[in-house]
Amino acid sequence: RLRTVTGVQTCALPISLPHYKTNNGTLRASDPLMVHSPPLMWVEALDALFAKMKHDGVALGALRAIAGSGQQHGSVYLNELAEPALKNLHTARSLKDSLKQIFSRATSPIWMDSSTTVECAEIRRELGGVKKVVQATGSDAFERFTGPQIRKFSKREPDNYEGTTHIALVSSFMASVLAGRIAPIDHGDGTGMNLMDIKKFTWHAGALKATAKDLRKKLPPLAEPWKVIGKVSPYFVQKFGVNPDALALVWSGDNPCSLIGLGLLEEGTIAISLGTSYTYFGLMKRLHTDERGEGHVFGAPTGDYMTLICFKNGSLARERIRDMYSLDWDGFNHILETTKPGNGGALMLPWFETEIVPRVTRPGLRRIKLDDRDTAANCRAIVEAQMMAMRLHSGWMKVKPRKILATGGGSVNQPLLQIMADVMNCPVYRIEIAKSAALGAALRARSE
Repeated sequence: RLRTVTGVQTCALPISLPHYKTNNGTLRASDPLMVHSPPLMWVEALDALFAKMKHDGVALGALRAIAGSGQQHGSVYLNELAEPALKNLHTARSLKDSLKQIFSRATSPIWMDSSTTVECAEIRRELGGVKKVVQATGSDAFERFTGPQIRKFSKREPDNYEGTTHIALVSSFMASVLAGRIAPIDHGDGTGMNLMDIKKFTWHAGALKATAKDLRKKLPPLAEPWKVIGKVSPYFVQKFGVNPDALALVWSGDNPCSLIGLGLLEEGTIAISLGTSYTYFGLMKRLHTDERGEGHVFGAPTGDYMTLICFKNGSLARERIRDMYSLDWDGFNHILETTKPGNGGALMLPWFETEIVPRVTRPGLRRIKLDDRDTAANCRAIVEAQMMAMRLHSGWMKVKPRKILATGGGSVNQPLLQIMADVMNCPVYRIEIAKSAALGAALRARSE
């Protein structure tokens, strides 16, 4: 039941901005839980990207519409200078020089930041517990989500919060630069904030109140994923030769855009990304939420819903078992091919790190009817455990997988995919699409 599908390949345009002194685009603090990025770096990168495309002869004058994808959950804080600065961009100055004074907060907390556990608990308590938060916003209050990050900022830096006129997401901020005006937040990215009503697709009054004072006044409107903001800013027309009639669409988060980039347009077609962590996601027509608070529901670019669950103990956990028994991947895969499904009833709970799904706060490797000296049984046990966890913990979606698209580094491991197909009881296809979020954003623009 294993198939291989070759999809569209994309190429990245490398842009080096070492003067921001980041580590892979991130700024690290003395607190290891804090991970930020400088939003001015993204502004400069956008300028450099268009300059490179012009230099390389990309037909910018033929563009009819531009959409984009931004890393989900990250937030950008703008002051009163932002709106006029965006409106009056001039080619005599770089984007960086024109916009460097518009931030009320110099750095942006991004999805990797997990320093808001206290704020999550406060929001959860104010809204009446995990179940109530999930029913209201589609997800429990999570550290990386935007609402708890806003709450922490308002508590720790009240003066800077007071001086914040607009709060944007990474996606809506970049769309604002491209359009030359404050852009709305689309429903897909808005649901990654713990602030949007998952049923009505409007800002949730209770969630706003639980997060920060006067928050509604600082947020832009929400918009459908196909919303046209207006024409692309004259700055990009005059400086780079972009078509003056090109439309700027709202941008979305990387997860909703990946849904489109991978072609997940029907219920039952599921994508599983086998990276450092594993993610399981797909389209949902009728709203169901995970009242345990483990999974997420986002708005989909189609106007439907997107479901997503993330397993922290992914490929690194497999590597731990591989290294524990002094194997290479060929040896590990040979074991998977030559051992029997079900592993004779031997089970493993491979929580080398704290786990998100299910919630495990005390990490540790647990074995059930499994001898730690049995190399073969332990190798099969970890893969079967990971696949069974996906099957069990996706049940709340009420969408039975009919076809699975496997992506990420682990998707090259055919014996692993065979176990996935056996456990999920459906065909698994290995799909080779690089940068699915960027591709999804391009397809969103193409739909215009």
